[in-house]
Amino acid sequence: MNSNEPAAYDAVVLAGGGARRLGGADKPGVRVGGRALLDRVLGACADARATVVVAAPRPTPRPVLWTREEPPGAGPVAALDAGLRRVTQDDVLVLSADLPFLAPDTVRRLLTALRSGGAEGALLTDADGRDQPLVAAYRTTALRRELAVLTTSHGNLTGLPLRRLTAGLDLARVPDPVGSFDCDTWDDIATARARIREHDHVLDEWISAVKDELGVDLDVDTGVLLDLARDAAHGVARPAAPLTTFLVGYAAAQAGGGPEAVAEGARKAAALAVRWAQEAEKEAGQEAGRDKAAETGGPGPDAG
Repeated sequence: MNSNEPAAYDAVVLAGGGARRLGGADKPGVRVGGRALLDRVLGACADARATVVVAAPRPTPRPVLWTREEPPGAGPVAALDAGLRRVTQDDVLVLSADLPFLAPDTVRRLLTALRSGGAEGALLTDADGRDQPLVAAYRTTALRRELAVLTTSHGNLTGLPLRRLTAGLDLARVPDPVGSFDCDTWDDIATARARIREHDHVLDEWISAVKDELGVDLDVDTGVLLDLARDAAHGVARPAAPLTTFLVGYAAAQAGGGPEAVAEGARKAAALAVRWAQEAEKEAGQEAGRDKAAETGGPGPDAG
């Protein structure tokens, strides 16, 4: 592994449960900003070596491993135990499937907090300072050790609360009231849906939703594309903005795709838009000169 690359990790996403406070709705499939809650969580941990989802299989925007706790509905500790059986990395990210604002940066912060000291786990705390053990990174061996202790003590893991598992771990804590926000009720869902439509969030949320819908995994400089759209709209005509950005994307795909191809296509199209606008301005100036010459009887601007 390159020394500049982050250490590998696996992810376990708990996506079962009865969602009683949502009236039994399929909570992982509830859409916020046009994307299922589960899909949003999977997007935040897209660089995991393997992602294990503990739930009945369903379509997802990227490949994952599926497993179930035994018996189904046995609770979060049993679900985590089932997920860990598919984990091979030393560090594991453990997440619930109802985190609308979880972001890759939050995942990196958790892994950094875990690896920068001697802790066995690093978890987020919410706005009230409460631990959130399902938004956390753990040492895989430490979780397996505590699961073995609980199994010996109780005979099985059915119905056990997560605090029984985390009580035996040395934990670091990372305050994050946004990343730890989860959706337990319809009011929570409404809050999440309203927040992503705020001015500071809506564009990023929309782009992420479109990429998920189209199956596109490409990070590009959206500022470059927005500047291009502005130049095309102002320098050519308003409808030129979406058509030009579409053509840049198409050209980038033909060139093999990638952020560099998009940036190069945007650079060329932006330069063309500037030349187009300058030519129009020059022509407008010459037309004005010819009109003035006609009024005064003098030579026009094109007179040699």
